[in-house]
Amino acid sequence: MLQISHNIIIPDSEIEISAIRSQGAGGQNVNKVSTAIHLRFDIEASSLPTYYKEQLLKLNDKRINQEGVVVIKAQEHRSQEQNREEALQRLQELINSVVVIKKKRRSTKPTRSSQKKRLESKTKRKLIKLARKPVIE
Repeated sequence: MLQISHNIIIPDSEIEISAIRSQGAGGQNVNKVSTAIHLRFDIEASSLPTYYKEQLLKLNDKRINQEGVVVIKAQEHRSQEQNREEALQRLQELINSVVVIKKKRRSTKPTRSSQKKRLESKTKRKLIKLARKPVIE
C-alpha cells in the first residue's frame, strides 16, 4: 500500500514490482543476485482520482511511456529492499508533483533605474570596443 495523501492510497495490486539484475560494477554480487527493482504502474487502470490521472498523462516525463505506464528502475542500493523503497518513494514523489498548484507568473515592468543601468553598461561596452579599433588618420 502506497500512501499518497490522507485520503488517496494506491493498493499493492496496482503496482507491479519485479527484481532484475543491476548494471555496472559491483563484483560477484551483481552477477548472482537480482537487487535492482523494476516498478510499473498503469495510470489508466489505477484507482487514482481522474484529476491525478489527467495531470500525470499530461506530464512530459521520460518515465511515463506512450501507453500511460510509469516505469521506474531503482538500482542505487545493494539490497533489494532498499531499492524497492526507493522506487516506491520516486513513484510517490511523481504523483505528488502533479498536485502542487504552480503560481501564475505576473509580468512586471523593469524599473527605471534598471533600464538606466542597462543602457549605461551598453554605452560603456561600446566605448571599450571603440578603443580597440585602430586609429584612422
